[in-house]
This record gives sequence, C-alpha cells and structure tokens, in this order.
Amino acid sequence: MRTSYGVAFALSAGFRLATAAPVCGGGSASDLLWVTTYPAGEGAQGKLLTLKLDGSKLEVVAESDTCGPYPSWLTQAGDVLYCVDEAWGGDHGTLHSLKINDDHSFTNLSQHETVGGPVSTVIYGKDGLGLAVADYAGGGIDTFNIADPAAIKLIKSLVYPAPTDGLPDPQNSARPHEAILDPTGEFLVFPDLGADQIRVLKVDKETLEYVEKPSYTDFDRGTGPRHGAFFKSGDKTFFYLVGELSNLLQGFSVAYNDDDSLTFTRIHNSTTHGDDKPLPEDTAAAELWIAPGSNFLTLSSRFESSLEYTVANGTKVPSDPLITFSIDKETGALTHVQSAPAGGINPRHFSFNSDGTRVASALQSDGRVVVFERDPSTGKIGKATAEGDVEGMPNFATFKQ
Repeated sequence: MRTSYGVAFALSAGFRLATAAPVCGGGSASDLLWVTTYPAGEGAQGKLLTLKLDGSKLEVVAESDTCGPYPSWLTQAGDVLYCVDEAWGGDHGTLHSLKINDDHSFTNLSQHETVGGPVSTVIYGKDGLGLAVADYAGGGIDTFNIADPAAIKLIKSLVYPAPTDGLPDPQNSARPHEAILDPTGEFLVFPDLGADQIRVLKVDKETLEYVEKPSYTDFDRGTGPRHGAFFKSGDKTFFYLVGELSNLLQGFSVAYNDDDSLTFTRIHNSTTHGDDKPLPEDTAAAELWIAPGSNFLTLSSRFESSLEYTVANGTKVPSDPLITFSIDKETGALTHVQSAPAGGINPRHFSFNSDGTRVASALQSDGRVVVFERDPSTGKIGKATAEGDVEGMPNFATFKQ
C-alpha cells in the first residue's frame, strides 16, 4: 500500500485518473483550481498557481516554483500532486511529487529525471502505485513506482526510434503526447504525434512492469495524434482521438484480444468540427475529454479565432472554440452538439469539475483562465461564471479534488 500520504482514486468517464480525496484548506472541489504557466518573456519563470473562485473573479491565493521553470501537466493522488517540468531545451525533464499543504502551498517531496520534455502523466497499477509519463521532446516514456511519494523510483525509461521517412519537425522523431489508461487498467496507450501511431503497453498491475504490444499505425502521415480518451458503454469500448497536425477527430471501436493486445477499428473520421469543411490554416487541435459520468466528448481547437468572447470589462475579443459531441452508447457514433467560446485564444487545456457542472479553460496566448457553467444533461457549455488574468502563459487548469 502507499506509504505516508495515502491515495484515493477512481477512473473517470474518460478513463484518465480522477482523484476522490478530501480537499485541503477548506475549499470545495469546485472552487479551487490549479493552474500551471509557461514563462512569458526573457528571464521569466513558469509557476504553479492555486486559484480560488471568488464571485466572478479567479483570485490567485498561492503561487509556487516547486515544479521548476516550465511546469505543465498535473495529476493528484490524495494529498500529493504530481507535476512535470518540461525543461525546455534541456536533455531531461523532471517529475516532481509535491505535498499539498493546508495553506495551498506545496512542499517538494521527491523528484526524478524523465527522458525529456514530459507533457502528460497518468496513475496506474494496483492501489495506484505506478505513474506513467509521456515525454514529447525526448521521444519516449517513463514509468515510476510512487508507493512512497517522498522517494519516487524509476521503473523503466523507453525511447522510441525516430521515423525514417524524412519528414520535418515535429515528425522527425517519436513524440508521445499523452499517457492514457484504458478502462480495464491493464493497458497504457500513448498517442504519438511524431510517428503517427497509438503506442500500446500491457501492464502488470502488481509489478507495474509492462510489455510492448503492437501499435495502431493506420494513420496518414501528417495526422499528428495528440490527445484521446476511452469511453466504456456496457460491454463495448470506444476510443476517441484528435490529431494536432491534421485537425481530425477520429473514433475507434476497441477489441481486447486473447494475446493481450488491442485492436482499434476506425468508426469516425471528420474535422474537429464534425464535418469536412476546411479550417483556418494555423488551426491546431489540442485537448480532448469525456465529461465525468456522461456520453459527451469535448475538444479544444487553437488559433481559429472563429468565435467571440466578452471579457469581464465588457471588451469583446476573438475566441477559439470548445467543441462538444454526443456519443451514441451503442455504436460510438458522434453527433455535434455545440461549438462554444473557450474564452480567448489558444485553449491548450481545459477540464471539468467532478460533477461536470463547470469547465475551466486555460488560454495560453491570452494569459487568461475562464470558468464556464455547463449543463451535464445536454453537454452544453453556458456563460462564464469567473475569469482571471495570470502572469505567464497558462497551459493547464484543473479543479482541485
């Protein structure tokens, strides 16, 4: 069992890890957020921020540099927060384990190098004692034993071979962009933006070791698989994925084979808007989530400037969209529900609160975080309830559990 700090966790509807631990410091799960920022400007440093919803404002109540100068993806396990430092330009990134203090500050418990450029983490294994990392810049993955958050231990690092077809950056290297756990907890999958693959690992829940399984490779070169999510419906499993380079939304039925491998069969292929209409030249798909306990999928699209958002002072600004689809529980088919303003430009990340009644959007280019109402019964995103400007470039925003 986990020592010292405990963990309470459960699989979310999208089958990325969602924690179910009490919130420290008196805030509820829906009025406190963690935000990480990239540095903006020469000599600047990114921050890990704690924001509190105060009426229509998001107030910064704590800030920390305990996750290094380039912090991004966060994963909570009880009163421990795992944060990655992407370490731009460095040979290695870093995984940090942070104790969440009652005053919203953090104490660095432990840290360990990763392959390089870590961008996503997910907890796996029995009792949640393993953590997998997708290393975009380093072209590989890491797995860690986090039984003792004060002494995280590397299990294995793996660097994938670079493609040999001569495409330019970012497809001149393997580029795992997200670590995702399947609904059974027995497989880790990694969308690989550089190699146009879905990497698959079969994990041993007891030992936390893994065996590589055949990747899904039936993508056109230039697709750029970035982020995805599993959806479990009865005895059926589906997987949905956005391509950053192609701006495609693809859906798959998933079969579990007797040889402990996965088969992905494509059932949906459209633009991120659900059709085949051309998108603005600089468009780049980013995040994809399935809302908790629902059959609604939402994704973010960057650099479209296709919508408009009114900030708190009444100024109207261009906005990229958050695009929502309903999932047919029998067939996995997708139906477009809504395209709503994300609150500005470059929504690199967004997240839902635990009951799906709110959405937090991190606008990297605008330096803004916005929280919207959401109707769980329809999947539709409503009006903004709070917003706040933050120093730097917000790249990740998640509700504290």
